[in-house]
Amino acid sequence: MKESEKFDEPLFTPSTKAPEGEHDENISFDRMKGIIGPDYAEKLRDLTLELYEKATKFAEKKGIIIADTKFEFGKIGDQVVMVDEVLTPDSSRFWPLDKYKPGHSQPSFDKQYVRDYLTGKGWDKESDPPELPTYVILETTNKYKEVHERITGRKLD
Repeated sequence: MKESEKFDEPLFTPSTKAPEGEHDENISFDRMKGIIGPDYAEKLRDLTLELYEKATKFAEKKGIIIADTKFEFGKIGDQVVMVDEVLTPDSSRFWPLDKYKPGHSQPSFDKQYVRDYLTGKGWDKESDPPELPTYVILETTNKYKEVHERITGRKLD
């Protein structure tokens, strides 16, 4: 496959919180079933793929590709609940459909701009990150506002 090429079918890639720190740890579906039980794991997988499919179809009509996203779930009694942000530039990769070209990294409306800046500054991802300059903050803000406007049809002040 080429970089940024679309998969034939969406992939379900579960993760859990790593034992130390705040990072996510990728796990197999079998491990997920072992942790939370097969019925609940299958329910979360199916719900995740259904939500992703609906969101991607909606976003594509607005000129946005949702390349990937994460959903975080919990339980209250027997009820499945979402426990964090959903389909935001911080939890998803949003690409402009009109500029999509597989084979290289894509322009984006998400936190990738900040990541690229920090990587370019040599940040090791272990220490505190360097302070962001005003132009990086403003450009990131503009990207978030643009994707919001494209998806909702409403401007943010």
